[in-house]
Amino acid sequence: MTGAEKEQRIQALEKENQALRERIAELERRLGLNSDNSSKPPSSDGLKKKPKRTQSLRSKSKKSSGGQKGHHGETLKQVLEPDRIVNHSAPSTCCECGCSLSKSTIISSIKRQVFDIPKPSIEVTEHRVEIKQCPRCHSQVEGKFPPLVKAPVQYGGGLKATCAYLQHQHFIPQKRLSEIFQDLFGCPISEGTIVNHSKSLASAIIPLTEELGARVREAPVKHLDETGLRIAGKTNWLHVVSTETVTWYRIATKRKDLEPLMGIKGVVVHDHWKPYYQIDNVVHQLCNAHHLRELKALSQIENESWAKSMKQLLCLANKYQNIYPQTIPKTIVNRLHRLYESIIQRGLIFHQSQPPLSRKGNRGRLKRRVGHNLLLRLQNFSCDVLRFLDSVDVPFTNNQAERDLRMIKCKQKISGCFRNADRAVDFTNIRSVLSTARKQNMNLLQVLTDIFSGQLPVFS
Repeated sequence: MTGAEKEQRIQALEKENQALRERIAELERRLGLNSDNSSKPPSSDGLKKKPKRTQSLRSKSKKSSGGQKGHHGETLKQVLEPDRIVNHSAPSTCCECGCSLSKSTIISSIKRQVFDIPKPSIEVTEHRVEIKQCPRCHSQVEGKFPPLVKAPVQYGGGLKATCAYLQHQHFIPQKRLSEIFQDLFGCPISEGTIVNHSKSLASAIIPLTEELGARVREAPVKHLDETGLRIAGKTNWLHVVSTETVTWYRIATKRKDLEPLMGIKGVVVHDHWKPYYQIDNVVHQLCNAHHLRELKALSQIENESWAKSMKQLLCLANKYQNIYPQTIPKTIVNRLHRLYESIIQRGLIFHQSQPPLSRKGNRGRLKRRVGHNLLLRLQNFSCDVLRFLDSVDVPFTNNQAERDLRMIKCKQKISGCFRNADRAVDFTNIRSVLSTARKQNMNLLQVLTDIFSGQLPVFS
């Protein structure tokens, strides 16, 4: 082998070695990602025992565990007027001397109260309409049934509301729900009847869901997010637009179907999904919980020091927002912006000094490291990352939308996917109403009972 051939061989091996090192680093990074330092769900962590969480995103405080000073706890207390009183007589003779106590007066009593649920039962109400005959023309005159009493035998609003509450708030499947009504009330309800109750409920709340959609579009700050769901064996997408008091869900066959959102205004909080930037006439706030998880992975796996500094800075900025609920002083805001820019420059200098990654093929830009991509995103969208510093109404994270979407994952785990699109749309419309009612501290069972009685709730 000549010297030129040796040199060529060495260069080829070095290139292969570089590609293998990059591949190993990429695989090690994948193994290091979990639900704590990325957006992966906890179910992806597997069955292996997780180490102690000593590096939580939430910093350790000086407060002791348990209820804090001034916290008003709740405990079971006796009531002044119990529903039922059971008297237990004293012995008829004295335990000490054997004297008869039959004529002794009661000087005091000790009371203990037991809170329990009586045996539930179905109450059947029979409506009777009188029929009278006119003495002059002998025609028969009948009374009128209440508007909601339309059949010889039917279910009442309370039973329908209980059925809808268990199905759509707690995601109990139809077959199990039928068994529950049999075991609790001795009243078996067929699965078809349960479906019909859901259809009638969804039909009644159409004006209400349209109102909720209009409210969140006009809200000054709203949260956006989306997640996949299976309908008839195909992947569809559930989009949510929500505030602290209102929730609105909608289903789309394609993830990028954002046309119903094109008329919204104000500030939109999201996780930097690029299509959201196609919405006109809005300003953006990016979810910093996502940034903190990515920064945690960079500091743990790649050991990039700038990532730890940026994570500490974002947490400090969040603390300032909590300390100053009205407005953060301008001097503090300017200082945080300066620190933010200096950390980004330090990170960019670090990545520019690193050897370039190998390129696959001869076209396209050079591949960048994960930390480098995150730095460029934080630099290019710095206003959207730190917008919460300038407005107290803008939140630090997109956790509101995350919480509102969590229910669809519970639904899929408990009772599976949807068989057709109509049922999925009915479910999301009902969930929009239930989630909004819960946020406004309304009794869900009473809300559903009122809807089945023909009275829509009034949301603030």
